Amino acid sequence: MAQEQKRRERGPRLPKEKPEFDQTIVDLARVTRVTKGGKHMSFRALVLIGDRKGRVGYGVEKGKDVQIAVDKAVNQAKKNLLRVPIFNETIPHRVEAKFKAGRVLIKPAPKGSGIIAGSAVRIVLDLAGVGNASGKILSKTNNKIANVKATFEALKKFNYRAVKTLGRTQSSAPKTEVVATSEAPAPEVKQQKPRAPRKVASKKTA
Repeated sequence: MAQEQKRRERGPRLPKEKPEFDQTIVDLARVTRVTKGGKHMSFRALVLIGDRKGRVGYGVEKGKDVQIAVDKAVNQAKKNLLRVPIFNETIPHRVEAKFKAGRVLIKPAPKGSGIIAGSAVRIVLDLAGVGNASGKILSKTNNKIANVKATFEALKKFNYRAVKTLGRTQSSAPKTEVVATSEAPAPEVKQQKPRAPRKVASKKTA
């Protein structure tokens, strides 16, 4: 009874506001640093954030606790946001990039195919809001940090002149309207005027 009275006094609960960015922890590792005083243990977090509307970012930070490392990584990711151009739910053209040991290839895909990629590339494209794309990790390394940074280097390589022209062609495409008629109009017949008879000149005899 006492708990019910307290709930009534508090009033109805307000709905929680949806956060601006969705976040995903891609990698979480425990690292140690050896010093004169001994070993210092800490946690390293790789976090990706995105609004699924074209903005995505990543952050890598360390902390004495997991939550501290994640919060620091999220703050760093908000400072390093990247805008990805999206046309027809896919990327404009093919891009390829390399960062240290990581090498990534990303290509556009037709509508309805989804994201055909694995590991970190899939998470980056999903948080960016790309609906259809094909990606592949060309390197042999399994380092997620290198693959994520290679993916971001690839997303930075878009030719924005091609992006602008693609957007103009889509916006300024002519719309043709076809009007169907039940009966075709009859062709007009022009009346020809009667020609006057020619006058034949008579030959004079000697």
